[in-house]
Amino acid sequence: MGNGESSYHRFLNGDKGAFSEIIDIYRKNLIFFINRYLNNLSLSEGLAEDCFVELIVHPHRFNFKNSLKTYLFTIARNKAVDLIRKNRLSMPDGEELLLNASEDYVEFEEEIFKNEEKKLLHSSMHKLNSDYLTALHLIYFEDMSYEMAGKVMKKSRKQMENIVYRAKIALRTVLEKEGYKYEG
Repeated sequence: MGNGESSYHRFLNGDKGAFSEIIDIYRKNLIFFINRYLNNLSLSEGLAEDCFVELIVHPHRFNFKNSLKTYLFTIARNKAVDLIRKNRLSMPDGEELLLNASEDYVEFEEEIFKNEEKKLLHSSMHKLNSDYLTALHLIYFEDMSYEMAGKVMKKSRKQMENIVYRAKIALRTVLEKEGYKYEG
């Protein structure tokens, strides 16, 4: 049982302080993930809070068969997609995300991506389509397995393998256009 799951288990058994551990573990990454859909940091923060509230209000829905991280990111994706549908928002393209980034988001992003190579990778990823961007984010930034990422994106393992393969090719093309040279 991972750190998040053990904290949640302790919370369910009455240790109210354990919930703050869950928030500390997942909050920033969850906001960052949601913001990829909404391109609005304050909305993303609000939806992240809603995801944590979901854990408190409906504790029986998490069955401990998957990781708590997978469960939270699935809730986050569903809430973001529902908000987009409900408000007829469009999911921003990668370049649109860069053009419309708020100052808060830029600061938030800079905190996560400190060195130049990571910034180049991150800005290049935003030029990919949303499925590619989401898949790469879940696999490489959130260290999820193909199965876990597939559950979040509602895809099979094979579909995730194909998406990640295509996303890597697309990302390599974008990076090469940006002047990044591969060694090897």
